[in-house]
Amino acid sequence: MVNLLWAGIIVIAIVIAGINGKVNTITPIIFSSAENAVNISLSMISIMAFWLGIMKIIEKSGFIHLVIFFLKPLAYWLFPGIPRNHRAMNSMLMNMSANLLGMGNAATPFGIKAMEQMQQLNPDRDTATDNMCTFLAINTSSLTLIPTTVIAIRAATGAQNPTDIVGTTIIASLCSITVAILADRLFRYYFGKKNQRLSFNNKKISSKR
Repeated sequence: MVNLLWAGIIVIAIVIAGINGKVNTITPIIFSSAENAVNISLSMISIMAFWLGIMKIIEKSGFIHLVIFFLKPLAYWLFPGIPRNHRAMNSMLMNMSANLLGMGNAATPFGIKAMEQMQQLNPDRDTATDNMCTFLAINTSSLTLIPTTVIAIRAATGAQNPTDIVGTTIIASLCSITVAILADRLFRYYFGKKNQRLSFNNKKISSKR
């Protein structure tokens, strides 16, 4: 699907350039953009290596376990259907901690593992459980304290203060995760009530028969 979107954007750009009589500018722009992309990618290597090294130190020093300790009460409230000692809970806590510290590369495998382990508790294998939907919403809108990737891109593109986005990122991600949790609870309540009504009506029909 993403490839189709990119192909569509390229075709539309070429058509608009043709309409405006600027077809000759397409080829130079393509090559200059490709060159800029390579330069940015190469300049990001050192920056990403530095931040990932800092995150690895945080992980190895045991600080991430302190973060997990403080996240446990929140996780127990968010995922009431997951046993506290289940492997899925540990994977979700590791995922949430990694996202909080900006370690997206480390968070992804923990997220996949958490989904696989929650699927083992799922009575209906073809339908996602409430806890799986909650985890997906939180993982997508996770609170981030150190936006490593964004800092690296800003530094690579010549920003004078690439880390000045940290405060804005914390506020934005805090707003997004708040909306995600509220929406999740709202849908849980709405569909929970709806399922209760359907179950009650089915029981009444069965009793009449």
